[in-house]
Amino acid sequence: MKRLSWTQLFQAKETGNGVAQADLFHMDDLLYDLWALGRNIILVWAPCYKGMDLLVIPHYAIGEVITDTKLSSGDGESGLKTFLQKIVSGPKKISGEKLEHAARLLHASPLHIDLPFTPGEGLPEETIDSLVKRYSITLVEDRAVALFDIVGFSHYSPLEQVTQLNSLSYSVNTAYSKLMDLDVEIRFARTNTGDGFYIWNRDRGIHSNVDLYHFMHLVLAENAIARKKVRKNTAPLLRTCFHVGGHYEFYQSEGLNPTTFSYIVGDVTIELARMSESAREGQILMGDFHTSMYDSDAGDWIGVDTIDFIGRSQQRLSRLNDLILGGDNISDIRCYLTGERGKGDHYKINRYLLSDKHGYTRRVFNAKVNIHRQKHPSIFLGLQGNALTDFGISFDYIDPASFMSDFTAT
Repeated sequence: MKRLSWTQLFQAKETGNGVAQADLFHMDDLLYDLWALGRNIILVWAPCYKGMDLLVIPHYAIGEVITDTKLSSGDGESGLKTFLQKIVSGPKKISGEKLEHAARLLHASPLHIDLPFTPGEGLPEETIDSLVKRYSITLVEDRAVALFDIVGFSHYSPLEQVTQLNSLSYSVNTAYSKLMDLDVEIRFARTNTGDGFYIWNRDRGIHSNVDLYHFMHLVLAENAIARKKVRKNTAPLLRTCFHVGGHYEFYQSEGLNPTTFSYIVGDVTIELARMSESAREGQILMGDFHTSMYDSDAGDWIGVDTIDFIGRSQQRLSRLNDLILGGDNISDIRCYLTGERGKGDHYKINRYLLSDKHGYTRRVFNAKVNIHRQKHPSIFLGLQGNALTDFGISFDYIDPASFMSDFTAT
């Protein structure tokens, strides 16, 4: 019985002909054997003439390195943890020299497999890289993730829970379809949290992260419209959190094969889960982040914090003005972080300090989105700032001097 192969995802669009598809099936079989039902992880690979070299290590070896405090810093053996993190966060395809160096540090031996073609000629290296990732793990430091959490989910009956998850899933799919109609392509992925979804963009960079933020707006808008149309407990009441941070991406086993959909776990998902514990019904929380993101316009990595991210998001919202929500065209969208009125027409941005039951603290912003339609009433998403007088500790204000006055409001 032929097993379900990842290569089915790379048919005509990626491979272009039957020979290439057969080569991909063959490579997948070889990698599957090295994976050994999940015992091993393929860290990196290097192309060579009619073959490829790979660095394969047991999955538990990574955990041993990461948790060993003696390997936390420094050079040589003492810097193994840092080196391994660089390997995991870097590209899967590396040079043969770098693969040999990594193998020596990790006390592993490179493995060679023969192929009936040379990588990059018989098959695109990007396709091979995508295939290798299925049997590997990747550390990503700069990806935005949104968390949609259904309020009071555990108190509903199983049938109501299924109905609400289906309603949220429909809002996600509808928002995605509308973005596709505008040629705004989001390669989104999602993981079920039990009472909601983590959603992220498979593509990386500042523009991809901003697109995810806009995607989140549309999901919330579709959900708000659904809540007005349907009976109680059919469409969910949400609390929503958005953050940018690091996480590991991997493919769990499903039966005897790795899944075709990736999962994420790491700092960003942990922060989102803890943020949602403090979030109120209908609230949108933004994490306080500052990280480097790739800017394709500048052709370089740039530093981006939460306030700068919101400004960039507002500048790109005009692309959505042709969308139709609830049978009416959008005339204008405003996304902003709430705060108190400053001098003139300017608003300061309020930042909140939250504490959780575990004794951890985090800084967050309260976000709002106003979607104005041409004929129908506007859609207001999130909570007003003046409704949060007892929310966390408002410990400082940030004056967005570089913002236009209408970027922030209560």
